[in-house]
Amino acid sequence: MDRTVTMTVNGRQVTATIDARTLLVQFIRENLQLTGTHVGCDTAQCGACTIHMNGRAVKACSMLAVQADGATITTIEGLAANGELHPMQKAFHECHALQCGFCTPGMVMSAIQLLQDNPKPTEAQIREGLDGNICRCTGYHNIVRAIEQVAAQG
Repeated sequence: MDRTVTMTVNGRQVTATIDARTLLVQFIRENLQLTGTHVGCDTAQCGACTIHMNGRAVKACSMLAVQADGATITTIEGLAANGELHPMQKAFHECHALQCGFCTPGMVMSAIQLLQDNPKPTEAQIREGLDGNICRCTGYHNIVRAIEQVAAQG
């Protein structure tokens, strides 16, 4: 059964008629061509699909696009403003907090949420806050450093 959904994605209102079974991550990637949101595990374990919906980090592989009808969505592509990277994106770059880059968009989105919830986290709190995101390359050390750098900037 087809459904029409309307949402604001990265500041732009979009409307589409989609199969009601379409996952939000599929809608973002396939309908909107915003491929920075990755599909990793399809079971909400790896966090590669993390986006912000109505200001909160959510895993887009674990919800249907129709559940986001009327929502405000921000993907990794929507973080930069006026040609400037978001501070978290800058910190990931400066701290070499990525290798293959597959987990990076979801990791950045989760890290932003982490600092919204706890602006001055300890290293242990950062590691715990990233528990829902898996990186198979970095060992997390530089990811933690990047988040600490943004937290220190206040």
